[in-house]
Amino acid sequence: MIATINPATGETVKTFDPASDDDIEKALALGAETARTYRSTTFAQRAQWMRATADLLEAEADDVAAMMTLEMGKTLASAKGEVLKCAKGFRYYADNAEEMLADEPADSAAVHASQAYARYQPIGVVLAIMPWNFPLWQAVRFAAPALMAGNVGLLKHASNVPQSALYLADVIRRGGFPEGCFQTLLIGAGAVESVLRDPRVAAATLTGSEPAGRSVAAIAGDEVKHTVLELGGSDPFVVMPSADLDAAVSTAVTARVQNNGQSCIAAKRFIVHTDVYDEFAAKFVDAMKALTVGDPTDPDTDVGPLATDQGRADVEELVADAVERGAETLCGGTRLDGPGWYYPPTVIAGITPEMRMYTEEVFGPVAGLYRAADVDEALDIANATDFGLGSNAWTTDAAEVDRFIADLDAGQVFINGMTVSYPELPFGGTRRSGTGRELAAHGIREFCNVKTVWIG
Repeated sequence: MIATINPATGETVKTFDPASDDDIEKALALGAETARTYRSTTFAQRAQWMRATADLLEAEADDVAAMMTLEMGKTLASAKGEVLKCAKGFRYYADNAEEMLADEPADSAAVHASQAYARYQPIGVVLAIMPWNFPLWQAVRFAAPALMAGNVGLLKHASNVPQSALYLADVIRRGGFPEGCFQTLLIGAGAVESVLRDPRVAAATLTGSEPAGRSVAAIAGDEVKHTVLELGGSDPFVVMPSADLDAAVSTAVTARVQNNGQSCIAAKRFIVHTDVYDEFAAKFVDAMKALTVGDPTDPDTDVGPLATDQGRADVEELVADAVERGAETLCGGTRLDGPGWYYPPTVIAGITPEMRMYTEEVFGPVAGLYRAADVDEALDIANATDFGLGSNAWTTDAAEVDRFIADLDAGQVFINGMTVSYPELPFGGTRRSGTGRELAAHGIREFCNVKTVWIG
């Protein structure tokens, strides 16, 4: 079902009819037709439309934030922050895309040419399959670079955020982009394969679960189409004795419960050196207990509901597995009474390798707490998962900083800070956290043909 269901109450607010086969065909045809002409527009013209779209996002931020909170339960403050971050993303690529995609000269003499260079050119229609947890930002970090590169987009968003999906296509159109540059397809997962296999679709990008990524990658591979995949994460947050412990605790709480705990780059496994473990654990548990769980529209709320009933059930299952196998619940651990899909901030200690939480991602406000004897054991625990998206390490020891940068197996390493997606930095993971990169110059080049030019 494609519907807005309020996670704070469980009430179905609005349902939507899925796109028909005829609707899908019209969208594909329009996208392909638009791609042929849009690729010839100038960077200056695209940048003008980008900035106009950013202006609209900022002007409409309060209403759009309320819509996102209604659809997936994030607090109003975080929702408004997301809208403004999207505006920043549009402006970043408006300001920098032309330089990022400028011709790259080569050594002409070495290749016996009068001129030789690489040119970045758009590839056409790109299918974006996006999740619900950041309903606008996840899509914008694809849309902004793709549009500035001269590509056009088709968005298949998660079925529980249809209003966010429709809004994004609408605001891009109102920003001045030609009809067909960015279209939303309200389709279920079962309709994705036929769209991806359509010869008018050149490539795909997906942010979501590992099974979804495997499926899309398999289909795209069969069709010999490029993909960028940003999948799950079970990010480590390592704390060493030299760390500013109060700053580490404060950041750890934010890093775990951001977006109600539903972020791929949220810190999920807190690995603390034994010398400071007890102090960190006591302060961390106290801070998690002090968070206010409740109505996400209330400005005093720190943690709102999980986005779906199934999501809460998945979290409960992982916690129950750990507890049944001997883990200790230091706070939380039981769903809250009443309507809505609430789950309290939770800290679990004593996690061992036979527990699912040791290697699997917990997509909710649940922190796993681990004790490490030294840097080597901290790294062993940190890397004891198939994921490798983000990572955090807290230390002021220069040798330890070097070790964590070198040996944390992840696409991102943040030292003395929280993993955040910035337009200015490449974003992506290693191992089962995905392939390819979003954001920065790397992201805009993912969906370009890197054409070698040789002139005799």
